[in-house]
Amino acid sequence: MATTINWFEIPVANLERAQAFYEKVLGRALKREDLGDAAMAIFPYDEPATGGCLMAGGPRAAAAGSGVRIYLDCMPSIDAALSRVTAAGGQTVTPKTALPADMGFFAVLRDTEGNEVGLHALA
Repeated sequence: MATTINWFEIPVANLERAQAFYEKVLGRALKREDLGDAAMAIFPYDEPATGGCLMAGGPRAAAAGSGVRIYLDCMPSIDAALSRVTAAGGQTVTPKTALPADMGFFAVLRDTEGNEVGLHALA
């Protein structure tokens, strides 16, 4: 089965800070890997699902509200993830918002590196 997206990278200036932020918000550990000179922290995922990472030393983050936006799974609860954003050093940009037709909820956060990233959960 083909998927539209097969990998994503979130550029970060400080990998340790960004990794701590996402681990705290999502309640999941990221795995450190090196690809040549590039250091990254990989989000957990099961094959054949889409994978992605935080990429140290990548291009600068887009200006707030511009650029590509990805949505990270934060099951089982978007409320739990959002409750940890500020304590982890980020900001909530768009609060929990219901999607139509029982598609769940989304929110948007700004991480410690200035990236705006969406969150999605069914509850």
